[in-house]
Amino acid sequence: MNPTLDLYSLLRDELSQLFISWEFSPVHAARVWRYLYWECIDSLDGMQDLPPRVLRKLKEEAFLGSLPTALETRSSDGFTRKYLLNLPEDRKIETVLMRYTGRVTACISSQAGCAMGCVFCATGQMGFSRHLTTGEIVAQAVHVQRILRTQPGEHGDSQRLRNIVLMGMGEPLHNYDAVIKAIDIFRDSAGLSLSGDRITLSTVGVVPGILRLAKEKKLLHLAVSLHAATQEGRAALVPAAKKWPLSELMAACQTYSEATGKRIFYEWTLIEGKNDSEEDARAVGRLLGKMPAQVNLIPLNPTQGYAGTASRSESARRFQNILADEFSIPSTVRQRRGIDIAAGCGQLAVNA
Repeated sequence: MNPTLDLYSLLRDELSQLFISWEFSPVHAARVWRYLYWECIDSLDGMQDLPPRVLRKLKEEAFLGSLPTALETRSSDGFTRKYLLNLPEDRKIETVLMRYTGRVTACISSQAGCAMGCVFCATGQMGFSRHLTTGEIVAQAVHVQRILRTQPGEHGDSQRLRNIVLMGMGEPLHNYDAVIKAIDIFRDSAGLSLSGDRITLSTVGVVPGILRLAKEKKLLHLAVSLHAATQEGRAALVPAAKKWPLSELMAACQTYSEATGKRIFYEWTLIEGKNDSEEDARAVGRLLGKMPAQVNLIPLNPTQGYAGTASRSESARRFQNILADEFSIPSTVRQRRGIDIAAGCGQLAVNA
């Protein structure tokens, strides 16, 4: 009988309690945790210092849910790699490694496919297959960390994973429990040791999930996909807006900011002639008002299922200037990475 317990799905305390239930010392659990998140082994056979009886029990009861690489693609920008990873039932997901000056970021998937159906997003165009488990979410971060440990950076940058963005395939708040548990594992000081300020969760605007984050006061950066400043305009781009209207979304965002004291990053995909005018910028300013906010402007990345084109750089600058000068709202224009390998925002998709 094959074991069904994925070690990547366990919090450190849960792992310790498991070893106690087996009548083993928690010291062995601490050693296993180090193998998982410091050594980043890809097989239980790599735990060579464990006593044979402990390793034997571990193999009988649990498995290490490493996700095999089906394909690695490297961008011509020299900083971005995309990994097509195999799930157990032969579905696949995509994970992206991005290097910046002094830091490395992993863009991680939370679902195979996505049910939200955003019209310009390749993942939304492919539809929903299933939620990822906590272990499958964690395994992606460990996959990137393992690469950083074994493959020196081309540019002499950090060989430690410093940031995680849950902006890959799927809607994180549609898979709330698995995602939040994975974040708790990422934040463990004896493991990957990522602070909440280095973890960003991006949502299309799942109102119940935002309110739950507010109630539980989870330490992370929240990014909300806005893309339009009216209910009609947003519903045309983001079908989920029909279920969670803009007014409800903004009320939930206000609740989140008040409960946590944190600003929200509002994502705005710039589509030429669609939502990049001066009036669009002013509508954003009026919508966000005095809320603690920053706007991330993202030039549209090409996908086969959407005919729109990215706004020109002058349109992005004009949009930024209006937000800053008329509304005192800070904004940034997202640096485009990995477009040639379909690793950019909204481009992740596989045939499930």
